[in-house]
Amino acid sequence: MLQLNLLGEQRLTRRGTDLAGGGSRAVELLAYLVVHPGIRVPRSVLAGTFWPETPQPQAMTNLRRELHNLRRLLDGVDALGMSDGAIGALECAGLRVDVQLFSAERAAALQAAGRDPARFVAHAQAALAEYRGDLMPGNYSDWVPEARERLLRECTALCDEAAAALTALGKGQRALEVAGRRVTISPLEELGYRGLIRAHLALGDRPAALHAYHRCADVLERELGVAPAAETRQLLDLPAQPSGAPGPAARTAAPGSLTVGRETEQAVLQGCWEKARAGRRALLVLSGPPGVGKTHLAKALGQLARTGGAAVAFARCVDASGLVPLAPVAGWLRSRDIAPLLATLPEPIRHEAARLLPELPDPTPWAGTEAQPGPGRAMVDAWQRYRFFESLAGAVAAPGRPTLLLLDDLQWCDPDTAAWIAFLLESPGSRQLLLVATLREGAETQSPAIATLLEGARSAGLLHRLGVAPLGEAAGAELAGRIRGRPLGTDESRLLAAATSGFPLYILEAARTAPGDGFSPLLGRRLSRLGPAARSVAELAAAFGRGISLELLAEAGDLDTMSLAGALDELWREGILLPTGSGYDFGHNLLRTAVRENTTPAGRWLLHRRLAKSLELLNAGKLDAVAATLAEHYELGSNPERALSFHLRAGADAVRVFANSAALKSYDQALGIIGRLPAGAERDEAELSVRRAMSPPQTALLGYSSAALLGNLERVGALAERLGRPEVHSASLVGLFAGRYVQGRIEDSYAIARRALDLAGDDPALLGQAHFAVAGAAQGSGRIAEAIEHFAQCTEGSPPGYSYILGTRLHIHARAWAAHAHWLAGDDAGAVQLCAQALAGAQAGGHIYTRAVALAYAAVLGQFRGDRDAVAEKVAELIALCRRYDIAYYGQWGEILAGWLAGGEPGAARIRAGIGALRATDALARMPYWLWLLADTLAADGRRADACAALDAARATAALHQDSWWLPEVLRMRALLDAGDRSGTLFDEAREVAGAQGSAALLARLGPEDS
Repeated sequence: MLQLNLLGEQRLTRRGTDLAGGGSRAVELLAYLVVHPGIRVPRSVLAGTFWPETPQPQAMTNLRRELHNLRRLLDGVDALGMSDGAIGALECAGLRVDVQLFSAERAAALQAAGRDPARFVAHAQAALAEYRGDLMPGNYSDWVPEARERLLRECTALCDEAAAALTALGKGQRALEVAGRRVTISPLEELGYRGLIRAHLALGDRPAALHAYHRCADVLERELGVAPAAETRQLLDLPAQPSGAPGPAARTAAPGSLTVGRETEQAVLQGCWEKARAGRRALLVLSGPPGVGKTHLAKALGQLARTGGAAVAFARCVDASGLVPLAPVAGWLRSRDIAPLLATLPEPIRHEAARLLPELPDPTPWAGTEAQPGPGRAMVDAWQRYRFFESLAGAVAAPGRPTLLLLDDLQWCDPDTAAWIAFLLESPGSRQLLLVATLREGAETQSPAIATLLEGARSAGLLHRLGVAPLGEAAGAELAGRIRGRPLGTDESRLLAAATSGFPLYILEAARTAPGDGFSPLLGRRLSRLGPAARSVAELAAAFGRGISLELLAEAGDLDTMSLAGALDELWREGILLPTGSGYDFGHNLLRTAVRENTTPAGRWLLHRRLAKSLELLNAGKLDAVAATLAEHYELGSNPERALSFHLRAGADAVRVFANSAALKSYDQALGIIGRLPAGAERDEAELSVRRAMSPPQTALLGYSSAALLGNLERVGALAERLGRPEVHSASLVGLFAGRYVQGRIEDSYAIARRALDLAGDDPALLGQAHFAVAGAAQGSGRIAEAIEHFAQCTEGSPPGYSYILGTRLHIHARAWAAHAHWLAGDDAGAVQLCAQALAGAQAGGHIYTRAVALAYAAVLGQFRGDRDAVAEKVAELIALCRRYDIAYYGQWGEILAGWLAGGEPGAARIRAGIGALRATDALARMPYWLWLLADTLAADGRRADACAALDAARATAALHQDSWWLPEVLRMRALLDAGDRSGTLFDEAREVAGAQGSAALLARLGPEDS
């Protein structure tokens, strides 16, 4: 079925695949017809509507072209009715149109209104589910605005009627949801906020009603420059703003005010945005000291962009240890311009996005053949992380229109979010994207992740930087004058400049002060005016360290409902807390810091304990989502036992969303707590549990051969041995085998694998992995027959399944590698059969990493056999797969083999690059073979001396690491290139090594002894 989405986006899709987006005139033509139902529009009228300034004959030609394009897109779906030179849209089963469904459900609701309230509500909610945003946002063709306003009026009126009906039916919570939706749909209509306030009051929740009022006041002042009407204030018995007091602009720091003196910065921002709208995506970093106005400049651009129909989303990074992984990305996805569209995304994208957004229904929870993420997840998950990142990028691009992402305080961005931003900037679907980030001056040097992000964007030509400096004296005086409502005199202007140094935050503080109060100290004076209840709420919010919900304020505070509401109103009127989401946050981080610094250490300790207990209570049944925050507050509240429990949960939850840096941070913090416990079996068990959980994210982030991973695995083995846990010890040794083997330490890996097999017991899955380890190490060291025997025991004696240690489907990986052993033993037919089985299994299994493994081994086997066509076919698919899913190790196999196929100096350069990349990660396994391929390429290019040098390096590497399975071929080629008497000696040595290894294939290449 085709689906035409026009509400909140402009997109024609089939089974989740885009057929045409917002720029398609054919789709716009179809949209015009469905928005004008029941009529057939003459062709001449359509031509004049869509091409009003084009001569009629050319306009008719254009119309014929677009109708042809539209029929092609519809692909047989009978959605157009044509007669007598007129065209109309038909409702048909093959085309689902959200506008048609909205109108049909709304009509059914209105028909039931007054007669059948339950039926009215059912149809009204079905209609509202279709309305995910404005009609065709960003499209300003002459006919669109009128239709857009009509649909918006219909939707808001339906919300009002549905909320009233639900209230009458005694369904207050559902009425509240509809009232909230009304505000989201039309955030500038005060009438909607009144409905939301009434809905909260009907449920007896005055703090939430006050929060809705604060949102209303801030939005109206920021967007329209007006205060709420008396009717709105009277719902809460609130007084009017005192005469002569600073207006809300001083409290909310309206972007319109803070653009004073920022004409140059605004021009740069708007220039970058126009380029992004035209398809030149970019990252724009606003840098400067705190309080200089970076955030407000970014938000001002957001207002401008949203006015132009763009999707705008804001998120903030937080300076706190208990960070939820990828929290800014989740914030963007929950924004009003993106969240309504998530339900329309293809199932695979929704499945991945549901990892990050628990509230998003997952259409396929852990379906398919992959292992469920968790502490026992496979070590190698880079490709899965890529797919997750790819899906999140697709979700952010869901609006199908220019998108502006705003990120405040980039200096506190977690490494996983920074990695995703880098991915997003390279994503093909992010063409019309601008990401504006604020950054404290010089702060990028404090975070390697931020430095890497910025350097990558700079190298790709995507980075723009704009320094934001304090205002000059004249601009500062003008800003203060706007807030005060009168111009400042010369002496006042000079005093203001001296007291504030031109920082807009302090200028706003000064403007709030009564004329005789002077200008310093500014922040402290505002805090000193707070009453006891307001101060206690501010201290609680500051201790939490980020935006805090009303629920948590009520639960963790010691105030009754009315006192809490009064305290929040006082803090809002003072401009200390501003409404955000479902709660409040500080207007600036400097305010949070000032409150925190004025709280005693004992007071902070108590606040953290109350926050932790309340947060745990409020999130019962969904603790994983707040585990990192709970761990932080329990630790700051001197409850290490509870902190340890939640650090472990936070690590597991981070692993679930592939936030490996966050996971390792949580596990390291857990180890810190464990290290302070008394020595003994209990502490060892706790440490063993944490270290076992650390191995997967270490492998994914750092690679098999990283010192951190191998050191951790050795510690796991020592703890398991001390605690009498042979199965855990064996599993750790299999992981250690993989690391040592990749490092090229073949003989060490063989001894480790043998020990793992001895400890494996009778567990079939563990036995299979131990046999695999022995087989791989045996082949690497030239024990060909032993390798074949253990590969067979791995594939035949263990259940087919997924190796949580090695990261592949073991029976496929074993067959792919066993094919090499069989070929070396002279069993070419057996090798080909095993390779084919591995490829077929990998293709059917749907596991990307295993597919890459099978392709890599198949490509190498093709090279053994001299089948260049087979090598080319496998290498092309391997490289494409590894590039897409960021699989580095096997991707380098592909690059080296591609260089061998290419030949000449370009081919040799590509091989060297691949070898260099492997060496850079300490991945030295098979290095004699890779060097032999380089030598073969150089020799074919007539560069005998260079080829000899490569072969000598291969021979030395084989001796150093006992990586000797390809040594006979290295010696044979070196003998062929040797012009002296050493040739015969080298041939003899090659025959001796090949014979001892049982490598019949390489022995056959050497020919008879007297040749």
